[in-house]
Amino acid sequence: MSEKLQKTLARRGMGARREMEGWIRAGRVTVNGEVATIGTRVTPEDRIGIDGRRLAPMAPPRPRVWVMNKQEGVVCTRRDPEGRPTVFDTLPRLGQGRWLSVGRLDMYSTGLLMLTNDGTLAHRLMHPSTGIDREYAVRLDGMLSDAALAELAAGVEIDGNLQRFSDVRYYDGRGANHWYHVVLMEGRNREVRQLFGAIGHKVTRLKRVRYGPVVLPPWLRRGQAREMRGADVRDLSALLGLPPPPAAAHAKGRREGPSFLIPYPKLAAASQPAQPAQAVTAARSKSPRRSSGR
Repeated sequence: MSEKLQKTLARRGMGARREMEGWIRAGRVTVNGEVATIGTRVTPEDRIGIDGRRLAPMAPPRPRVWVMNKQEGVVCTRRDPEGRPTVFDTLPRLGQGRWLSVGRLDMYSTGLLMLTNDGTLAHRLMHPSTGIDREYAVRLDGMLSDAALAELAAGVEIDGNLQRFSDVRYYDGRGANHWYHVVLMEGRNREVRQLFGAIGHKVTRLKRVRYGPVVLPPWLRRGQAREMRGADVRDLSALLGLPPPPAAAHAKGRREGPSFLIPYPKLAAASQPAQPAQAVTAARSKSPRRSSGR
């Protein structure tokens, strides 16, 4: 995550941002041995020098994760030209870096959304090669027939790609409204709606209830967000093969909130021999089902 050079210098206490711009224009600042210009962007890995003296490297920020129960009508973009509320509006300001959403939910979808200041953690959670699955509660305009279930299991071709759920399970319902829980290994744009639309069923409500080992707890009300406790962030880092993050300076002696994590095969597999694929699938299928939030 890069930022403008003058902002970095100001944040490190070298002076006001306008003053830093003056230093850059005067050729007093270098980045990786080259004279910087207005518009130069830097990351924590870049070597910054002022008047021939190198600044000491700045420690990267402590990874933080917030879990949100997204409301309908809220968008996942950072700035919305139509003035609609965004998922970033209620998050605390960061002294360094910025918040990133882990995947997206469209304006009409609700439920679990993670936001983090760690770009590597976000990338690992979203990348298909990591093997993190996503679970959704879906309300349909009718029950699925056996033929429709078989079609979803075999896969449906959409825009030239064969797409499928790795799991589809009936939850409950009555009348015209019936709830299913579905699992995807990737999170392509509008994939859940497209898959059901391809077999002639309209999704009338869509809520993400789980993202890998992270679940949406029943106590987190719609529109609320809570920061994930340090132990959970450490477990997520281990799951993703990332080094353990440093403990928060203020965490000692402070009671942390409840965990957002459930047992998940790869949490244990990070430090143990890999499990057979059948064992991993079976363990995931036993994950506790969460309320559909009807």
